[in-house]
Amino acid sequence: MSILIGILITFLVVILVLYLINMLPLDGRAKQIARVVVIIIGIVSLLKYLAVF
Repeated sequence: MSILIGILITFLVVILVLYLINMLPLDGRAKQIARVVVIIIGIVSLLKYLAVF
């Protein structure tokens, strides 16, 4: 059950950070780079919860 809670929290944090990045006054290229970085970090974090790493 704790794995599921960790995955849910990670997913919600990634969504929140992506929303906040969208609100920042940056140009399109910087927003795209920031989104990719956040998504990659989120995927790595989810893989850690699933004990892949």
